[in-house]
Amino acid sequence: MTARLQEKYQAEILPALERDLERSNRLALPRLEKIVVNMGVGSAIAEKKHLGEAIDALTQITAQKPQVTLARKSIAGFRLREGVAIGCKVTLRGVRMYEFLDRLISLALPRVRDFRGLSPKAFDGRGNYSLGLAEQLVFPELNPDKFTRTQGMNVTIVTSTDSDDEARALLRGFGMPFQTDSGAASAA
Repeated sequence: MTARLQEKYQAEILPALERDLERSNRLALPRLEKIVVNMGVGSAIAEKKHLGEAIDALTQITAQKPQVTLARKSIAGFRLREGVAIGCKVTLRGVRMYEFLDRLISLALPRVRDFRGLSPKAFDGRGNYSLGLAEQLVFPELNPDKFTRTQGMNVTIVTSTDSDDEARALLRGFGMPFQTDSGAASAA
């Protein structure tokens, strides 16, 4: 079983990238490697149930059980001790990665309040794109009655290329709504 965006990648995006980047070898073209979804739950230091709620929400959003992340070092100002659970993350690959990206682009981002497109400059210099969502309730899988506490998340899209321009072209092909110069979102 293949995801809708995976079929689009094979049928439309790869030929367009071959033409634009002038490469005949398909293995030299940029592709998605993984998507990492991370939720930092700072309030989990005092309230352990907040971490449990974040794990439940991330499980429903990604259809995969998250890994609990621990504090790497103690910080007295935050009352944080080394080894305390302070967040969770999921690494998506394969079909689940394409399905998550499809839901992110077509369902979640349009539901973000006052959404004017994603910044085309949020690349890290190695072809990876990171974006932050202020609340997890933009995903329709979550029941707003059950998840009353607002929790944000970071989404990192890792590509196989080291060039930000090639990764930007790849994500535009998937329909990522980047801002244009006028500030409006464009899918193409």
